[in-house]
Amino acid sequence: MTASPENEGQPLDRAFDRRAFLARVAAVSAAGAAVPAAVSAAAPAWASSGSNGHGRGGPGLDSANAYAKPRAAAMADPTELTLAEAAWMIRHRKISPLELTEAYLARIDAYEATYQAFNTVLGDAAREAARAAGRRSPRGALHGIPLAIKDNYFTAGVRTTANSYLFQDFVPAFDATAVAGLKAAGAIVLGKTQMGPLATTRATTPAGVITTVNAWTPTRPEVNPGGSSTGTATSVAGRMAASGTGTQTGGSITAPSNAQNLTGLKPTMGRVSLHGIIPLSYTRDHPGPLARDAKDAAIMLTAMAGEDANDPRTQGLPKVPNLIDAATPVYSGNRLRLRWSTRIGVLPGYADGASETARARKAFLAAMAGVRGATLVEVPFPDEWDLLTGNEFNNVRLPERSEPFMPYLRGDLRGFGVSVIGWLQGALLGANEFVTGQRAKLLLLERVLDQIFDRCDVVVQTSPTPFDAIGLPEIGFPIGFTASGEPIGTILGGLPYAEDRLLSVVAAYQQVSDWHWRRPADPPAAQARTAAPERGRITAEEAAEQAQ
Repeated sequence: MTASPENEGQPLDRAFDRRAFLARVAAVSAAGAAVPAAVSAAAPAWASSGSNGHGRGGPGLDSANAYAKPRAAAMADPTELTLAEAAWMIRHRKISPLELTEAYLARIDAYEATYQAFNTVLGDAAREAARAAGRRSPRGALHGIPLAIKDNYFTAGVRTTANSYLFQDFVPAFDATAVAGLKAAGAIVLGKTQMGPLATTRATTPAGVITTVNAWTPTRPEVNPGGSSTGTATSVAGRMAASGTGTQTGGSITAPSNAQNLTGLKPTMGRVSLHGIIPLSYTRDHPGPLARDAKDAAIMLTAMAGEDANDPRTQGLPKVPNLIDAATPVYSGNRLRLRWSTRIGVLPGYADGASETARARKAFLAAMAGVRGATLVEVPFPDEWDLLTGNEFNNVRLPERSEPFMPYLRGDLRGFGVSVIGWLQGALLGANEFVTGQRAKLLLLERVLDQIFDRCDVVVQTSPTPFDAIGLPEIGFPIGFTASGEPIGTILGGLPYAEDRLLSVVAAYQQVSDWHWRRPADPPAAQARTAAPERGRITAEEAAEQAQ
């Protein structure tokens, strides 16, 4: 776990131009009115060639650090293995891709009726892909690894519904760029996961009936499992997939990760292509992984990230760094240290009070303070933070998401199901409000860069949403549990393209904590056999309030 000399250079955030990123966000905001956010019929340009100029997926997918020798506690059950551990097992022929896939399908068969994490389970196709992977030599850490894919990612020949009436019969002809990257690396698609209708709430039917439960509270459907990437989170937490994909527009990767004891990484705007993903907001949608720990998230993002000719947001970005090495803990002798000295910014009120969450946050900060190379620094909220992050400006994203769907809105509102209010709000907001909101977003980004990141390298987050609006990366990860056994998580935000630094900090924390190793108990046997008859529903008004 000692770093090699070539990886001891500065992280990517040390080299980027803040003004250039501000200009890029301004350009993307303008492009949102010109570049169709709707789904395209063209296949990803790189998919046939296997390369996009800088090595799609970045370096390191087959590096030594991408594999982890399994813990003794994980050897009895293949679904307990982390992705990196499973990769080690496959590489050393201790388990075959088919055996690993069958283990996950067995859990799906046993517990899916309770969890309701999937829209579609691709059992036969997954087995066939696993058999094919078993006939090939392992070619990287994702070779033969079973994954769950959120149901707004295109999957060739497989229904992609976004859990909505509008797309209930849609079968794409090609894979989303991110899915194609994962499959090219050898991953196995187990199925498509439940989500909030059109990515707006926790997972429900289009009519608002609650489906997916939190894997930690399967008998209490009222406990929020996090949305809208709910199904992916529950499938990974419930050990029905090794890792999975999500999308975040307003907390939909970090929130379910925090709610279900996972490590979820929302990348910088443009780091992962949106091509082949049913849109919510062109300037704010971020595809990314939900995983069990920092190393697994790094492996996933390595395969998902990269330039794509079909998504202008991905072009002209810095080269993808070695994320897997960044997520590998570093020691000097026997003492853990951060890979790069890092100032961790602490916002006012972050750990105030005596609540369970506050106590967990205090313990997290204390643990980080004890890691060599970490410095805790107090940072202020930027000027007019409450105004610039409040609903007055946050809601101006709604016209952008409504515009591609105007033909549907003019046709039959019933197609939007329980989420119809938010789509109508977007259709009714004026262009002047949208333009004002875009200006406010750029002002917020400028102030975050100047007034927070002048003093720190990463910053604790009290909410995921501001960093979604301004395109900055963030990572959610577990820091404790409540007395009733529900996970407590936190979020770190970083500078543009700072996924490597964020992963390095979380990897170090996960060396001095064990929260990420904990798994929920299996559902009661009786409940596992048949789904609960009534889980409740959310109303259109509640959906509008929850929409992320």
